[in-house]
Amino acid sequence: MRSAVLCAVTLVVAGALSVRAPAQEVADSKFKNAEGKEVGTVHIEHMPSATLFLIKLHDMPPGVHGIHIHSVNKCTPPTFDSAGPHWNPTNHQHGTKNPKGPHAGDLPNITIPADGKLETQIMVAGMLQWQGEGGILDGDGASIVIHANPDDYMTDPSGNSGARIACATLDLPERQN
Repeated sequence: MRSAVLCAVTLVVAGALSVRAPAQEVADSKFKNAEGKEVGTVHIEHMPSATLFLIKLHDMPPGVHGIHIHSVNKCTPPTFDSAGPHWNPTNHQHGTKNPKGPHAGDLPNITIPADGKLETQIMVAGMLQWQGEGGILDGDGASIVIHANPDDYMTDPSGNSGARIACATLDLPERQN
């Protein structure tokens, strides 16, 4: 009996370690606001079963904000239109509440406290395709954009999330220099 319990514990521990062990850093980047001022960072770890976005923000407007992966590695202030549309290789409509959605780049809203600072993690379950045709980091990379308003998770193309107020470019580490 003791041997069976020890074996089960070993499998659970090994399973937990195997989820975290193969993590691969995909990108580190800095968020800039419409004035071009740095307002935070994003660090991404890509694992076989999920992708983790570690986000640290400061000097941001308080409230609930939509946040999305956009399809172009370009963040030109003040509007960040250069980031292109949401990353959407499957051509779905926007939003997890939309029966024809979601975009692959749709992420959950973030809530910035009154002091304008936020440290949060967004874990996206499943295998996000990073490279190759249709991948996040295809030939022109990608970006992550924070919007002025909350995402309603339904309205195409951007969930009525409003203006783009901060942007960080995403690219492979070897192409970031």
